[in-house]
Amino acid sequence: MEILSSYNLIIGISVTIILSFLFNGISKRTNIPAVLMLIVLGIIFQYLLNAFGVGDVNFFPILEVLGIFGLIMIVLEAALELELKREKIIPIAKSLAIALLGLVGSAWIAALILNAFIPDMNMQSAWLYATPLSILSSAIIIPSVAGLKNDKKEFHIYESTFSDILGIMMFYFLTGGLNPAEDSGVVGFIGNLILTVAISLVASYGLILIFQRIKSQVKLFLLIAVLLLLYALGKKMHLSSLIIILIFGLVITNMKLFFKGRLGEMLHFEKAKSIHHELHVITAETAFVVRTLFFVIFGITIVLSSLLNFKIALISVLIILSIYLIRFGLLRLFIGKDINPQIFIAPRGLITVLLFYAIPAEAQVAGFEQGILLYVIIATSLVMTWGLIKNKNAEIEPPVVSPEQIKNEESINIENIKTVNFDEPIPRKNDEGDI
Repeated sequence: MEILSSYNLIIGISVTIILSFLFNGISKRTNIPAVLMLIVLGIIFQYLLNAFGVGDVNFFPILEVLGIFGLIMIVLEAALELELKREKIIPIAKSLAIALLGLVGSAWIAALILNAFIPDMNMQSAWLYATPLSILSSAIIIPSVAGLKNDKKEFHIYESTFSDILGIMMFYFLTGGLNPAEDSGVVGFIGNLILTVAISLVASYGLILIFQRIKSQVKLFLLIAVLLLLYALGKKMHLSSLIIILIFGLVITNMKLFFKGRLGEMLHFEKAKSIHHELHVITAETAFVVRTLFFVIFGITIVLSSLLNFKIALISVLIILSIYLIRFGLLRLFIGKDINPQIFIAPRGLITVLLFYAIPAEAQVAGFEQGILLYVIIATSLVMTWGLIKNKNAEIEPPVVSPEQIKNEESINIENIKTVNFDEPIPRKNDEGDI
């Protein structure tokens, strides 16, 4: 186990973070998601560990903690960019509708496919396996759409964030159905949701008012620690804890909207705005590191032999086709004809992996192969890459001009040219400004 000594681990983590930074640069130039490069790096590490005889290390506890922490940071990072304005009500509503219908529709079709092809897979388990495969990855989407037009970029930020939150809520609602003693039904679920929103608002107001009074320079990680504590306590109380993170991000980003009247008088806007700015920076940095380590470790745990199975490939292709067919229908319904490159941007990633590992033991099916997960993640990321490259090329492609247009423009320009007689004196202005 010398290979896993403290200094070797420090070297490995440092090299991984440096390479991840380089991958981000490559991703911006090529539109290849950095996530794919991180997974490949993890696979390379897997072979190195096997070569040194330490390939049997159990990385799951690390993967689970990194996944939860990364999920919180990613949702907080996304919420810190969401500005709630009156003119954005319709775009937000459309994004929410597409995210919800896309999630439920994709999960339903994927569940039918899994139930039909995998032995011992009943519909209840199929829904649990299908839900992670139906959630968009904001961890991949948000960094990838930075170069798109503002309206399309905002659509993807809203849609992927809603998909994350709704998908997690749907997953834990389904897991609650496995235990009749804990299953509160739809009414209980809605009540739980309302309670979570109320607690989230109270906690958000309280945190902002308290932290604006803290004069210490070391307070941002204290704030993150409090948010992590609220998330963990919420999970213990069976609340939809991710909503706590989302609402806090929305409140601190849109303080002028939430702090009005007497609450507005209690808010020191400049100090609170400074907290928002610094929190945005540290959240983005932390999310980058956690995302890097998560996907590399996921690459280490991948069983590549499962990719060679024809049945796994068939199931994966059917699920992938259903994802894009449903997405095409929803985008045409809610947005219209201008759906490029939105139709191609539907990658699966961190939350898909995290929820896959969170499937309860009583719902797990031995016949489900991890290769399906890997196929869907890789294929949807590659489709997104192709769509972004195609869109980028279309935007820089020069407009096609017909010979008739050129001829007309030339004739217009020639007619508008004025001749200049250099023998005439140049008009000059007098002291009053007249010529």
